[in-house]
Amino acid sequence: MYENFSKLLQKHGVTAYKVSKETGVSQSTLSDWKRGISTPKNDKLQKIANYFGVTINYLMTGKEESEKEPQLKPRDEKDIKNILANTEQLLRQEGLMFDGNPASPEAIESILSAMQIGMEMAKKKNKEKYTPKKYKKE
Repeated sequence: MYENFSKLLQKHGVTAYKVSKETGVSQSTLSDWKRGISTPKNDKLQKIANYFGVTINYLMTGKEESEKEPQLKPRDEKDIKNILANTEQLLRQEGLMFDGNPASPEAIESILSAMQIGMEMAKKKNKEKYTPKKYKKE
């Protein structure tokens, strides 16, 4: 952990003394971490992480959060839009009923919105699940 802290000190051009004063984490505590005498408590880790604008995970491991949600590409968005356009034509046909009543425009829009959200979530989940590790950014 202290190695990551040291890297952040260098990156931001600050001293451990300055971080100590501004976060309220004592210099003796930082020194104990450096020598391996004690392990950081979550509240102190959070103060330091907040100071540098990083996560506690980054402070402990030196790695960025790797569990970023996959993003849809323009092609994925186009595919979803085409599917919804075809579905909308079906839903707007004469005679579509819900609970024995003709479907209102609001009901149709609600269905289309729910379908869009579902398809976006499914595409993102599939990207996460089926993207080979060699193509994932770490």
